[in-house]
Amino acid sequence: MDRRLDPARPTAPSGCPSGLEAAVEISSGADPDAFVETIDDQHQGLSLMITGAKCGGCISKIEGAMAALPGMETARLNLTTQKLTLIWKTGTVDPSAVIRTLEGLGYGARPFDIHRFKAEQDAHGKQLLVALGVAAFGMMNVMLLSISVWAGFSGEMDPTTRHLFHWISAAIALPCGLYAGRPFFSSAYQALRAGQANMDVPISLAICLALGMSVLETLRGAEHVYFDSALMLEFFLLIGRTLDHRLRAKARSAATDLLALQATSAQIVDKNGHSRSVPASMVSPGDHVLITPGERVPVDGRVLSGQSELDCALATGETTPVMVDTGHMVQAGVVNLTAPLTIEATAAVENSFLAEVARLMETGEQAKSRYRRLADQAASFYVPVVHTLAAIAFLAWYFGVGVSLRDAVMVATALLIITCPCALGLAAPAVQIVASGRLFTSGILVKQGDALERMAQVDAVVFDKTGTLTLGAPDLINAHEIPADTLALAAQVARGSRHPLSRALVAVAGPGPVASDITDTPGAGLSATVDGHQVKLGKLDFVAPDQPVPADDQTELWVQVDNSPPVRFVFQDRLRPDAQDTIRALQAQNIHVELLSGDREGPVKAVAAALGIEYWQASITPEGKRDRLATLSAQGYHALMVGDGLNDAPALSAAHVSLSPASAADISQTAADMVFQHKSLGAVLTALQVSRRTRRHMMENFMFAALYNCVAVPIAMLGLVTPLIAAIAMSGSSLVVMLNALRLGIGHPSPKA
Repeated sequence: MDRRLDPARPTAPSGCPSGLEAAVEISSGADPDAFVETIDDQHQGLSLMITGAKCGGCISKIEGAMAALPGMETARLNLTTQKLTLIWKTGTVDPSAVIRTLEGLGYGARPFDIHRFKAEQDAHGKQLLVALGVAAFGMMNVMLLSISVWAGFSGEMDPTTRHLFHWISAAIALPCGLYAGRPFFSSAYQALRAGQANMDVPISLAICLALGMSVLETLRGAEHVYFDSALMLEFFLLIGRTLDHRLRAKARSAATDLLALQATSAQIVDKNGHSRSVPASMVSPGDHVLITPGERVPVDGRVLSGQSELDCALATGETTPVMVDTGHMVQAGVVNLTAPLTIEATAAVENSFLAEVARLMETGEQAKSRYRRLADQAASFYVPVVHTLAAIAFLAWYFGVGVSLRDAVMVATALLIITCPCALGLAAPAVQIVASGRLFTSGILVKQGDALERMAQVDAVVFDKTGTLTLGAPDLINAHEIPADTLALAAQVARGSRHPLSRALVAVAGPGPVASDITDTPGAGLSATVDGHQVKLGKLDFVAPDQPVPADDQTELWVQVDNSPPVRFVFQDRLRPDAQDTIRALQAQNIHVELLSGDREGPVKAVAAALGIEYWQASITPEGKRDRLATLSAQGYHALMVGDGLNDAPALSAAHVSLSPASAADISQTAADMVFQHKSLGAVLTALQVSRRTRRHMMENFMFAALYNCVAVPIAMLGLVTPLIAAIAMSGSSLVVMLNALRLGIGHPSPKA
């Protein structure tokens, strides 16, 4: 392909305004053909931002409708970013037909713009908070007036005063109720306009009926009105919506954060040897690019001249810097450590290694979005059942019993209120908030609301090695074998280097002087004169070329003082303190454990043997890790991925659930569902224990909500409750759900669970 649909890049064509201006509503008049991209000679594509998609059912509906269009080859919806990626054979799909199909399903569409998406999500969160505050203000004030009216039924309040209080309540409740109900009304309107129904339809109907009937009763001078019922209903529903939004807002597309690892500029060298700085996006295949020490490689390329070491830890998991020379391939995102390199670009930025990682991550996020949350599953039954029961109640009382239209509507209104999904809406978010707080006190940050539900299903754990099972930093392990004077001389030279092994040597030697005349031979080592001694520090073939190379596969440095025999420094990446106990505890729970690492076979094999992990793979690519997780999923496993490097990011996105240490690359922390803050790997066990309790409490809440409705519905259909009593019962059920959620915070989680 000449161009990929890069998930980190808005897809408006050149010349189109960027940012918010680029995201013109297609459905309001913009020509969708203007936003079509040419993928290659045979394919075209379009990236759309979908509005109104909220659950796994929406994904199935949209992807199914798009796949049914003749010529469509790829249709993927990422619920996290609301991005729909479409690819079709050139000339076979009319973009206008795509928009019409989406509108027919009840969804809006516009060109994809991640910046506008984030801005809209922030604005929606503020709207929910303001609506919640308005509902709380209105409910409290109307309840104060209602209490006065109820107290006055003993005869102390005359009808005129009661009527005045009702009108004051109406003056407060109508503007507050209509404003606070906007999130429900707009969602219900969009669904009804498309001939669909969602949970917000009966909610909006209940609010409008309660407010409307209360106004009519006030006009009639009746004793009872139900303004407080409508506001109480909105208040509890908005609590659930706000909690749910806060959890979902933490889940942003990890692919967009790859920009932090992408060099923003590049030094292009022309035919005359002159260099100029240009944006990295302007580098084309064939351009010569100069990479100075300390810079990130901006694009994939082939080394033309120079010799240097690269820090590839984030890209491959390799702890030891990699030596590259003329002809070697380098990947975008790795860091040049020791000497200048000139490379020939083999790919543009959008086709680089980082872009490929972004594509793999987006695919994983889309697969994860298909997970049906417990709340989504329960909600799928709610709407048709409630609509049917409310209609039956109205028809039975009006036509069967023969009561007045007012009384029949009152029964239907009470039924809608008493069955309103406050308990259902709070069942999952309330437990998730408490569980997230519980894990936070244990040093674990939960970033996605449904991560705890997915974590509770885990029966396989896949670990990365470097920075996950190990601490990700080399340690000098044979310091006791090295003479003190030799260590001191080597440290003076090592203090002049930023090489990871030099820093590990200095950490053991402690503070001290630095050699002043250090000569750096890139990719080989350092030499200097220290206190009259000639000291060489580096690889064996640099220090003592005639010395036979050891047969083992240890990470090492050598030092030679004058003509004395060279001394070997052996380094090893330390295991996390409780790694072995954690692996044993997982295996004791019959959880399948694997090790996948991009590092060399020797270190990976040693770690697997030390921890008792039978299945392991070394030198594995990011795509290889993702494919292994797909294989586990096909075998019926629900796999937890624990990793920290850039090469782990696609696997973290694709796994059923994922966990990353706080020391991980930013992109990996963003891709992970949870992040643990300490060095203890026992965070895996703690997360498993709390997630299982979380799922149990959620199920208890859903069962209570079902039991409550089984009792409340017959009572309401028999006409034994008024809208006010229905609102009180509904509020009581919501309080029970929240109290059950708070039980999760009692006690302290055991890392051995």
